[in-house]
Amino acid sequence: MDHNVYSEITPDIIKLASMSEQAGIIDSELFTRYEVKRGLRDLNGKGVLAGLTKISDVRATKIVDGVAVPDHGSLFYRGYNVKDLVNGLAKDNRFGYDEVTYLLLFDKLPSKQELKDFSALLSYYRSLPTSFVRDIIMKAPSKDMMNTLARSVLTLYSYDDFADDTSLPNVLRQCLQLISLFPMLSIYGYQAYSHYHDGNSLFIHQPDPKLSMSENILHILRPDSSYTELEAKILDIALILHMEHGGGNNSTFTTHVVTSSLTDTYSVMAAAIGSLKGPRHGGANIKVVKMFDDMMQSVSDWKDEEAVGDYLKKLLHKDAFDHAGLIYGVGHAIYSKSDPRAVILKKFVESLSIEKGLQDEFALYSMVERLAPQIIEQERQMYKGVSINVDFYSGFVYKMLGLPLELYTPIFAMARIAGWSAHRMEELANNGKIIRPAYKAISPEREYINMDKRD
Repeated sequence: MDHNVYSEITPDIIKLASMSEQAGIIDSELFTRYEVKRGLRDLNGKGVLAGLTKISDVRATKIVDGVAVPDHGSLFYRGYNVKDLVNGLAKDNRFGYDEVTYLLLFDKLPSKQELKDFSALLSYYRSLPTSFVRDIIMKAPSKDMMNTLARSVLTLYSYDDFADDTSLPNVLRQCLQLISLFPMLSIYGYQAYSHYHDGNSLFIHQPDPKLSMSENILHILRPDSSYTELEAKILDIALILHMEHGGGNNSTFTTHVVTSSLTDTYSVMAAAIGSLKGPRHGGANIKVVKMFDDMMQSVSDWKDEEAVGDYLKKLLHKDAFDHAGLIYGVGHAIYSKSDPRAVILKKFVESLSIEKGLQDEFALYSMVERLAPQIIEQERQMYKGVSINVDFYSGFVYKMLGLPLELYTPIFAMARIAGWSAHRMEELANNGKIIRPAYKAISPEREYINMDKRD
């Protein structure tokens, strides 16, 4: 089929889409009347309790006189404060992706030997089937690397002799393989697209078993495979901060929902990838970077607080950037006073900005971090406080690392696959029921109308 015909939106489609939109609209008053928790959240943003998990805990309140009040956010992996995990890694000057993955999967910090054996296992699985790159990734490269990643994951099903076996040993094997392969699937997909669509040289570097996850990402991606220690360490920290965030975030909840149907691991992870791709979830840091690019072009003096504040107000009034009325990277469904991941990441971002000679740009980010919450509270009715989230600085990190925009969200997936795997194992271990929330039907019953009497 001709591509233009395949992609064409005809006047008939526009008309039918309008009819579909009208058919789908539900009076907002009915959601209040029937006490529907839209987005499975209360008005104050508190999520509806849909399950239990031992994997991580997201905290944004403290109890004062028996009442929950907003507090600075904190994030715990298997009971360990992420801040302590990151500080421990920084103190010992070592990479932590494998170590934290082990913690998430097995509920314990590994010993030196356990970590060595686990890293060797991940390295062993960091190999694609024969001709997979040529036959699958190189053919029909997509402009969207998340779609490429999902397609590759689904295709790996065909190479697995026990693809539908949902026993825990087999699922763990599949998860470890996917954890190991996500960087290769994503980066090779980008290299293919960059080559065939942009005419750039094609580089397919093999992973190095001696390197950490973050080092291998930079090694595979860059034409000369070179990187500084600071670059690799900060990417490692960014991966750790994105690995897990409770059972209720959209992609992890998707993992639980799809796993509960007892389908295969590849289908579950492809569904989670589809969720993470969305700009309301994993795609947000791309918007942050593009918003700042527009800001730096629109504001002549980056040190002028009044000018920067005026630009932020224009964003909220839909008079700047994409006219969506949003300041990207500011606000979170749970956190109000602070997102601990953003707080941790900022400490390392400043060091990288100095190495890259981008201190002025870092200063602008810091100014917006301070001004944006004040301006939002002045301009909008708020049910809780607002602060920057992890996307605010992660996009800046990836920009300083010279990573292409097309890989921002796949890097999120390279991290979050560890959390998804832990949640898939947890769902299967508990042998729970298939997840099926209720929807109330509000359409009245109608009598059938014969064809010759219809309008």
